Amino acid sequence: MERQSLLKDGHAGRGGEEAPSTHITDPRRRALLQRGTLLALAAVVGPQIPFARFFPAGLVPVALAAEAVDFAALGKNAELVVIGDRPLVAETPPHLLDDPVTPADRLFMRNNGLPPDEKTIDPATWTLTIDGEAVEKPAKFTIAELKSKFRPIRRHIWIECAGNGRAGFHPPAKGGQWTYGGVGFPMWTGVRLRDVLEAVGIKKNAVYIGYYGADRHLSGDPNRVVISRGVPIEKAMSDGVMIAWAMNDQDIPLWHGHPLRLIAGGAPGSASGKWLRRIAVRDQVHDGEKMLGTSYRVPCEPIAPGAKAGDMCILEVMPVKSLITFPRSGSEHGYGKPLAVRGHAWTGAERVTRVDLSYDFGQTWHKAELERPANAYAPQRFQAELKLPSRGYYEIWARATDNTGKAQPMIAPGWNPGGYGNNAMHRIAVQVT
Repeated sequence: MERQSLLKDGHAGRGGEEAPSTHITDPRRRALLQRGTLLALAAVVGPQIPFARFFPAGLVPVALAAEAVDFAALGKNAELVVIGDRPLVAETPPHLLDDPVTPADRLFMRNNGLPPDEKTIDPATWTLTIDGEAVEKPAKFTIAELKSKFRPIRRHIWIECAGNGRAGFHPPAKGGQWTYGGVGFPMWTGVRLRDVLEAVGIKKNAVYIGYYGADRHLSGDPNRVVISRGVPIEKAMSDGVMIAWAMNDQDIPLWHGHPLRLIAGGAPGSASGKWLRRIAVRDQVHDGEKMLGTSYRVPCEPIAPGAKAGDMCILEVMPVKSLITFPRSGSEHGYGKPLAVRGHAWTGAERVTRVDLSYDFGQTWHKAELERPANAYAPQRFQAELKLPSRGYYEIWARATDNTGKAQPMIAPGWNPGGYGNNAMHRIAVQVT
């Protein structure tokens, strides 16, 4: 799908080019739109707009282009929030993640390039190659062969962008300013990566796996790799890593990796490669695109906020975290009635062991009911009823603790220049009336 279909009522750049504006073709709307558009632009950039009188009626200025994304054309909920549009990146407001299993239209969007042209995708002929220095018998599988030669599994596995929560770092870290919505909790169907790797034979010198996908580079250069990351071989051989062809019992949507993708439970979302074409079993730490330099890395030793980082280590495991999905932040609640609170908790460790809630700014804590995980790297639902003692403004805070004893901090931990791994407690506002 080209980017021109992403912006409402008009045109955008092709092949990853910038899209300065969207053209409104209905002449009856042009006069009204010109005044409304300039007022909206003034609210964003300030009242001084030199040459405003020359601005063409019916155009959406580049400063407002993100608001013109046509999520309906992508099969997405209109309440998703645009983080960036080159490529399109969008997060999900927490209240839209209240379902036990996240629907496809509510799953966040994060890609480093563009999906392959949908016309070039044929699941019947799509193949996955398994090779690399540490493979004994390199092989190629069709999706039909994956389904017939290996035992299919269905797993509830959370997926989260490494930069989720980046907006909470101070001083600001580089990258898209995610708040809380770069996470989702879909159901995946596929086969264990371990079963496929055992079928081709893994040598004793195996260290890492690296994936390669069919996504397109924003430059339009067909020879440039967009992203090629992976996980340590020990992780690849665990139950939480799978090759998936279905999400929520349907074909994976195009923007989420159709027809085949990797799911690496517990790892940053960037390790779960989309449009999967090849998996290389390496005899060294994978050195693919966005594996080197500072990409998806954090300082090996703690540094002061804003300080220059020294040695950088790969972020391989996401920290313990929780999200309040009900009630919606800013809601009003009747005095004297119990307040139902619920949400999700997750961790890159084995499991979450408890979730505590506070309504008095952390002075006291109330243990929530917590479901056991359905499988490795499954989200865990929590719920509680709180009795708020008087009318007024409250904040509900959520703090999850995992089996390693690690709990969420109050503020963003471990400042890093990439803004990765912020697992500060989620807070919502409630007005008791």
